[in-house]
Amino acid sequence: MPSVKTIGVLAMQGAYHKHCMMIESLGTRAIEVRTAEDMARISGLIIPGGESTVMSKLLARNGLIEPLKEKALDGMPVFGTCAGMIMLAKEVDDFNLPLPGLMNITVHRNAYGRQLESFEASFPVHGLGGEPVTGIFIRAPKIIRCGVSVDILAEYENVPVLVKENNLLASSFHPELTGDSRIHSFFLSMIS
Repeated sequence: MPSVKTIGVLAMQGAYHKHCMMIESLGTRAIEVRTAEDMARISGLIIPGGESTVMSKLLARNGLIEPLKEKALDGMPVFGTCAGMIMLAKEVDDFNLPLPGLMNITVHRNAYGRQLESFEASFPVHGLGGEPVTGIFIRAPKIIRCGVSVDILAEYENVPVLVKENNLLASSFHPELTGDSRIHSFFLSMIS
């Protein structure tokens, strides 16, 4: 891994620039990742929200699925938010496109409703302390199964919404759309 901490943000779709701004506000360099060459330059990766079908096709078309899998299996921290969680999940209900499929979770796409049913919710995050975190749920996936090695860091209505498995972190919600940088700080702390 590079000696200087550089966080990549998959920049094919979604609000990737908001993640870049959040990482930079924490004093860490962020770069937009679009190629395998970009992937080789980073110490950690954020996969933002967006449309999971389009994102899967773009990952495959740009030859990024295998480099992403290799780096994650080699220990590089990866954080998936909303559609990024779908990209990380080993199982996705009713989805037959290629995925990196790294995290031992099963998710159901758009389970919290359509775009018009988007909402904000607050909940405590295990290990963060302080005030509850506010999550913004936009056509969000719902975790319907967690493997035994997956740590549940936050729940909303008794359903996991923030989970961690070794070097992988995933959220059903968008932490980049709030002014609270604690989830991104937590992700940065996963990078040695």
